[in-house]
Amino acid sequence: MQFRVSPETVSDANAEQWQARVDLAAAHRLAFMHGFNEGIFNHLTYVVPGQSDRYYQIPFGTHWSVVTASCFMEVGIDDGEVKRGEGDVERSCYCIHAPIHKALPQAKAVFHTHMPFASALTRLEDPRIKEIGQTEVGMSGKIAYDDEYTGPAFDPAEGERLAKVIGDKTILFMANHGISTVGATIADAYDKLYYIERAAQVQIYAMWTGQPLKKLPEPVVTKTKDEMRGNTYYRGLNPSERHFAALKRILDRKEPDYAT
Repeated sequence: MQFRVSPETVSDANAEQWQARVDLAAAHRLAFMHGFNEGIFNHLTYVVPGQSDRYYQIPFGTHWSVVTASCFMEVGIDDGEVKRGEGDVERSCYCIHAPIHKALPQAKAVFHTHMPFASALTRLEDPRIKEIGQTEVGMSGKIAYDDEYTGPAFDPAEGERLAKVIGDKTILFMANHGISTVGATIADAYDKLYYIERAAQVQIYAMWTGQPLKKLPEPVVTKTKDEMRGNTYYRGLNPSERHFAALKRILDRKEPDYAT
Protein backbone atom coordinates (compact mmCIF):
# COMPACT_ATOMS: atom_id res chain seq x y z
CA MET A 1 0.00 0.00 0.00
CA GLN A 2 3.00 2.29 0.33
CA PHE A 3 4.58 4.23 -2.52
CA ARG A 4 8.30 4.82 -2.09
CA VAL A 5 10.69 7.31 -3.68
CA SER A 6 14.40 7.12 -2.91
CA PRO A 7 15.88 10.55 -2.10
CA GLU A 8 19.25 9.37 -3.38
CA THR A 9 18.02 8.76 -6.93
CA VAL A 10 15.76 11.76 -7.63
CA SER A 11 16.68 14.82 -9.68
CA ASP A 12 17.09 18.29 -8.18
CA ALA A 13 13.43 19.05 -8.87
CA ASN A 14 12.32 15.87 -7.12
CA ALA A 15 14.62 16.59 -4.18
CA GLU A 16 12.26 19.47 -3.32
CA GLN A 17 9.32 17.09 -3.56
CA TRP A 18 11.05 14.58 -1.30
CA GLN A 19 11.72 17.27 1.31
CA ALA A 20 8.05 18.22 1.17
CA ARG A 21 7.14 14.57 1.81
CA VAL A 22 9.55 14.43 4.77
CA ASP A 23 8.15 17.62 6.28
CA LEU A 24 4.54 16.55 5.77
CA ALA A 25 5.28 13.17 7.36
CA ALA A 26 6.83 15.04 10.29
CA ALA A 27 3.69 17.17 10.62
CA HIS A 28 1.52 14.04 10.89
CA ARG A 29 3.79 12.45 13.51
CA LEU A 30 3.99 15.69 15.50
CA ALA A 31 0.23 16.20 15.34
CA PHE A 32 -0.22 12.72 16.81
CA MET A 33 2.41 13.50 19.47
CA HIS A 34 0.59 16.72 20.39
CA GLY A 35 -2.85 15.08 20.48
CA PHE A 36 -4.27 16.97 17.50
CA ASN A 37 -5.60 13.98 15.53
CA GLU A 38 -8.90 12.13 15.83
CA GLY A 39 -8.66 8.45 14.91
CA ILE A 40 -7.87 7.99 11.22
CA PHE A 41 -9.76 11.13 10.23
CA ASN A 42 -8.61 14.77 9.88
CA HIS A 43 -6.27 15.75 7.07
CA LEU A 44 -2.93 17.46 6.47
CA THR A 45 -2.20 18.15 2.79
CA TYR A 46 0.36 20.02 0.71
CA VAL A 47 0.51 20.95 -2.97
CA VAL A 48 3.19 18.91 -4.77
CA PRO A 49 6.10 21.27 -5.52
CA GLY A 50 6.23 22.05 -9.22
CA GLN A 51 2.84 20.37 -9.78
CA SER A 52 0.03 22.86 -9.12
CA ASP A 53 -2.65 20.36 -10.19
CA ARG A 54 -2.07 17.82 -7.39
CA TYR A 55 -1.45 17.55 -3.67
CA TYR A 56 -0.09 15.03 -1.16
CA GLN A 57 -2.57 13.01 0.91
CA ILE A 58 -2.11 9.85 3.00
CA PRO A 59 -4.06 6.73 1.98
CA PHE A 60 -7.34 6.62 3.92
CA GLY A 61 -6.93 4.38 6.95
CA THR A 62 -3.30 5.27 7.64
CA HIS A 63 -2.80 6.25 11.28
CA TRP A 64 -0.84 9.45 11.76
CA SER A 65 1.57 7.74 14.15
CA VAL A 66 3.03 5.62 11.32
CA VAL A 67 3.05 8.10 8.41
CA THR A 68 6.31 8.17 6.45
CA ALA A 69 7.57 10.34 3.63
CA SER A 70 7.08 7.53 1.14
CA CYS A 71 3.45 6.75 1.91
CA PHE A 72 1.80 9.82 0.38
CA MET A 73 -0.42 9.62 -2.67
CA GLU A 74 -0.51 12.45 -5.20
CA VAL A 75 -4.15 13.37 -5.71
CA GLY A 76 -5.56 15.48 -8.55
CA ILE A 77 -6.96 18.80 -7.37
CA ASP A 78 -9.56 18.93 -10.15
CA ASP A 79 -10.73 15.32 -10.22
CA GLY A 80 -9.73 13.67 -6.93
CA GLU A 81 -8.01 10.81 -8.75
CA VAL A 82 -4.80 9.20 -7.51
CA LYS A 83 -2.03 10.30 -9.88
CA ARG A 84 0.81 8.57 -8.08
CA GLY A 85 0.90 6.04 -5.26
CA GLU A 86 -1.79 3.68 -4.03
CA GLY A 87 -4.73 3.81 -1.64
CA ASP A 88 -8.17 5.28 -1.13
CA VAL A 89 -8.84 9.02 -1.21
CA GLU A 90 -10.76 10.05 1.90
CA ARG A 91 -13.73 11.92 0.44
CA SER A 92 -14.07 14.76 2.94
CA CYS A 93 -10.34 15.49 2.65
CA TYR A 94 -10.66 16.00 -1.08
CA CYS A 95 -13.86 18.06 -0.78
CA ILE A 96 -12.40 20.40 1.83
CA HIS A 97 -8.76 20.65 0.79
CA ALA A 98 -8.71 20.59 -3.01
CA PRO A 99 -10.95 23.66 -3.46
CA ILE A 100 -8.98 25.59 -0.83
CA HIS A 101 -5.67 24.70 -2.47
CA LYS A 102 -7.11 25.81 -5.81
CA ALA A 103 -8.72 29.05 -4.65
CA LEU A 104 -6.19 30.52 -2.22
CA PRO A 105 -2.60 31.34 -3.21
CA GLN A 106 -1.47 31.27 0.44
CA ALA A 107 -2.80 27.71 0.87
CA LYS A 108 0.03 25.48 -0.33
CA ALA A 109 -0.49 23.64 2.97
CA VAL A 110 -3.98 22.98 4.35
CA PHE A 111 -4.21 21.38 7.79
CA HIS A 112 -7.60 20.36 9.18
CA THR A 113 -8.02 18.81 12.64
CA HIS A 114 -10.54 18.25 15.41
CA MET A 115 -8.12 19.35 18.14
CA PRO A 116 -9.92 19.18 21.51
CA PHE A 117 -9.55 22.70 22.88
CA ALA A 118 -10.00 24.67 19.65
CA SER A 119 -12.82 22.33 18.60
CA ALA A 120 -14.49 22.88 21.98
CA LEU A 121 -14.61 26.60 21.24
CA THR A 122 -16.30 25.90 17.89
CA ARG A 123 -19.16 24.32 19.89
CA LEU A 124 -19.88 27.58 21.71
CA GLU A 125 -22.30 30.29 20.68
CA ASP A 126 -19.32 32.66 20.74
CA PRO A 127 -16.19 30.74 19.61
CA ARG A 128 -13.99 33.82 19.24
CA ILE A 129 -10.45 33.90 20.59
CA LYS A 130 -10.39 36.73 23.12
CA GLU A 131 -7.52 39.21 23.19
CA ILE A 132 -6.55 38.36 26.75
CA GLY A 133 -2.86 37.55 26.25
CA GLN A 134 0.08 37.97 23.90
CA THR A 135 -0.41 34.69 22.00
CA GLU A 136 -4.11 35.40 21.48
CA VAL A 137 -3.43 38.94 20.26
CA GLY A 138 -0.78 37.71 17.85
CA MET A 139 -3.24 35.29 16.25
CA SER A 140 -6.55 37.14 16.43
CA GLY A 141 -6.13 39.10 13.22
CA LYS A 142 -5.40 35.91 11.26
CA ILE A 143 -8.61 34.09 12.16
CA ALA A 144 -11.75 33.67 10.04
CA TYR A 145 -14.91 32.30 11.63
CA ASP A 146 -17.42 30.12 9.80
CA ASP A 147 -20.64 30.34 11.80
CA GLU A 148 -22.58 27.78 9.72
CA TYR A 149 -22.13 24.02 10.00
CA THR A 150 -23.64 22.46 6.87
CA GLY A 151 -23.01 18.76 7.57
CA PRO A 152 -20.28 16.36 6.38
CA ALA A 153 -18.15 17.69 3.53
CA PHE A 154 -18.84 15.22 0.74
CA ASP A 155 -19.16 17.80 -2.06
CA PRO A 156 -16.36 20.10 -3.32
CA ALA A 157 -18.85 22.97 -3.10
CA GLU A 158 -18.28 22.91 0.67
CA GLY A 159 -14.56 23.46 0.20
CA GLU A 160 -15.29 26.30 -2.20
CA ARG A 161 -17.56 27.87 0.43
CA LEU A 162 -14.89 27.52 3.12
CA ALA A 163 -12.25 29.07 0.85
CA LYS A 164 -14.44 32.16 0.56
CA VAL A 165 -14.83 32.31 4.34
CA ILE A 166 -11.06 32.07 4.84
CA GLY A 167 -10.33 34.84 2.34
CA ASP A 168 -6.99 36.41 3.24
CA LYS A 169 -6.86 34.79 6.70
CA THR A 170 -4.80 31.74 7.62
CA ILE A 171 -6.83 30.13 10.45
CA LEU A 172 -10.43 28.98 10.17
CA PHE A 173 -12.77 28.18 13.05
CA MET A 174 -15.39 25.82 11.60
CA ALA A 175 -18.68 26.01 13.50
CA ASN A 176 -19.55 22.82 15.44
CA HIS A 177 -16.66 21.10 13.70
CA GLY A 178 -12.94 21.89 14.03
CA ILE A 179 -10.04 24.00 12.86
CA SER A 180 -8.21 24.51 9.59
CA THR A 181 -4.96 26.37 9.03
CA VAL A 182 -3.36 27.31 5.74
CA GLY A 183 0.18 28.35 4.96
CA ALA A 184 2.68 28.87 2.19
CA THR A 185 4.86 26.24 3.90
CA ILE A 186 4.27 23.16 6.02
CA ALA A 187 6.13 24.84 8.89
CA ASP A 188 3.83 27.85 8.73
CA ALA A 189 0.62 25.80 8.74
CA TYR A 190 1.86 23.60 11.60
CA ASP A 191 3.00 26.56 13.68
CA LYS A 192 -0.47 28.08 13.44
CA LEU A 193 -2.08 24.74 14.28
CA TYR A 194 0.08 24.44 17.38
CA TYR A 195 -0.44 27.95 18.70
CA ILE A 196 -4.16 28.21 18.00
CA GLU A 197 -4.67 25.07 20.09
CA ARG A 198 -2.57 26.55 22.90
CA ALA A 199 -4.51 29.81 22.74
CA ALA A 200 -7.80 27.91 22.89
CA GLN A 201 -6.54 25.78 25.79
CA VAL A 202 -5.49 28.79 27.87
CA GLN A 203 -8.76 30.59 27.14
CA ILE A 204 -10.81 27.57 28.21
CA TYR A 205 -8.73 27.21 31.39
CA ALA A 206 -9.33 30.89 32.14
CA MET A 207 -13.07 30.46 31.49
CA TRP A 208 -13.16 27.46 33.85
CA THR A 209 -12.22 29.71 36.79
CA GLY A 210 -15.59 31.46 36.44
CA GLN A 211 -13.90 34.83 36.81
CA PRO A 212 -14.30 37.60 34.22
CA LEU A 213 -11.74 37.50 31.43
CA LYS A 214 -9.27 40.40 31.57
CA LYS A 215 -9.20 41.81 28.05
CA LEU A 216 -6.16 43.86 27.07
CA PRO A 217 -6.68 47.59 26.39
CA GLU A 218 -7.04 48.43 22.70
CA PRO A 219 -3.86 50.56 22.53
CA VAL A 220 -1.86 47.61 23.90
CA VAL A 221 -3.54 45.24 21.43
CA THR A 222 -2.66 47.53 18.52
CA LYS A 223 0.93 48.00 19.72
CA THR A 224 1.40 44.26 20.20
CA LYS A 225 0.05 43.42 16.75
CA ASP A 226 2.21 46.06 15.07
CA GLU A 227 5.37 44.94 16.84
CA MET A 228 4.78 41.24 16.23
CA ARG A 229 3.93 41.87 12.58
CA GLY A 230 7.05 43.96 12.02
CA ASN A 231 9.45 41.78 13.99
CA THR A 232 12.95 42.21 12.49
CA TYR A 233 15.02 40.86 15.37
CA TYR A 234 15.95 37.59 13.64
CA ARG A 235 17.90 36.79 10.50
CA GLY A 236 17.61 33.61 8.47
CA LEU A 237 14.79 31.24 9.34
CA ASN A 238 11.57 32.86 10.54
CA PRO A 239 10.08 31.81 13.91
CA SER A 240 7.68 29.23 12.43
CA GLU A 241 10.52 27.57 10.52
CA ARG A 242 12.70 27.54 13.64
CA HIS A 243 9.84 26.03 15.66
CA PHE A 244 9.17 23.29 13.10
CA ALA A 245 12.88 22.51 12.77
CA ALA A 246 13.13 22.14 16.56
CA LEU A 247 10.13 19.80 16.58
CA LYS A 248 11.63 17.71 13.78
CA ARG A 249 14.78 17.28 15.84
CA ILE A 250 12.64 15.57 18.48
CA LEU A 251 11.41 13.15 15.81
CA ASP A 252 14.94 12.62 14.54
CA ARG A 253 15.85 11.31 17.99
CA LYS A 254 12.70 9.35 18.77
CA GLU A 255 11.09 8.34 15.44
CA PRO A 256 13.62 8.76 12.62
CA ASP A 257 11.65 6.41 10.35
CA TYR A 258 9.21 9.25 9.54
CA ALA A 259 11.73 10.41 6.93
CA THR A 260 11.81 7.10 5.03
